[in-house]
Amino acid sequence: MIAVRLPKEIETRLDALAEKTGRTKTFYVREAILEYLEDLEDLYLAEKTLTEIHMGKQKTIPIEDLAAEYGISH
Repeated sequence: MIAVRLPKEIETRLDALAEKTGRTKTFYVREAILEYLEDLEDLYLAEKTLTEIHMGKQKTIPIEDLAAEYGISH
């Protein structure tokens, strides 16, 4: 379990949203965290991969090679 203190303005907006939709504040907090967490995971994975490419630890494949391999004209 995690306890989070929110600024009053955000708490008020969250209260209003929950009241208007009949869902709980917990529902919206969970949804917001899950969406943001997915974005963070994508960002950090991309940064890690880019670093590995720059260090020569990971190969890249030119788009022309991929297009030719899969029969796609570009």
